[in-house]
Amino acid sequence: MLARDRIAVLTAIAGLTALSWAYLAMMAGGMHGGMPDVPGMADASRLGPWTTAYFVMMLGMWAVMMVGMMLPAAAPMILFFATFARRSRDQGHTVTPVGAFVAGYLVVWSAFALVATTLQWALDRLALLSSHMSTISPVLGGIILVAAGLYQWSPLKDACLGLCRSPLAFIMGRWRAGAGGALRMGVEHGAFCVGCCWALMALLFVGGVMNLLWVAAITLAVLTEKLAPQGRWIAKAFGVALVLGGVWAIVAGLGHGPIEHG
Repeated sequence: MLARDRIAVLTAIAGLTALSWAYLAMMAGGMHGGMPDVPGMADASRLGPWTTAYFVMMLGMWAVMMVGMMLPAAAPMILFFATFARRSRDQGHTVTPVGAFVAGYLVVWSAFALVATTLQWALDRLALLSSHMSTISPVLGGIILVAAGLYQWSPLKDACLGLCRSPLAFIMGRWRAGAGGALRMGVEHGAFCVGCCWALMALLFVGGVMNLLWVAAITLAVLTEKLAPQGRWIAKAFGVALVLGGVWAIVAGLGHGPIEHG
């Protein structure tokens, strides 16, 4: 039964991740004119006007992107939760559904998507974004890189990453029975995950929100930090690289005007 549960959980994670990336590929294709017949894709090929419908579409895009980027990194925690929940259930304790835990996790990242969409709207209003949703200012891009790099070395980043990398410590310290308890645990884990990765997500505005290679690179960085044996030191190495890249971008940008990426 335990092995069957794990297979079901992995299948669900893989399915949701694949669907998310398929949707993002359609969005990116629409932006580049590759899928003109897909409903809504033509509207995504430009920024604004920021009607309510357009804002909701962008919010949906960000929410789906967060599922595709973050759900694979959360897989070890979700699998450990499923294992613990099954054993607890077999011992006669209150049922704690895995779906409620995942829902809580995704609620937090959906809230982050709302913040990201609002930031995108603000940057667009200030004429700081290209049609591919990347900053047109090398200096602003450099500042984002430097800020993200410095955050990689912060105590908050290290604490959040430590909890994301240790499912046992998180579950043992925060276990709650029942659907409500599972939902709350998912929200707490999502909050730690946002605390760990929000600065990396901000890099989407540097390379382009709909640049799938850039999105994949950030996803790989998140996975490496959370799953690699020396992930905490890898995160710090990323930080050094981001700061150096940011300084270079700022210096180069001071001698040039804004760059339009498309």
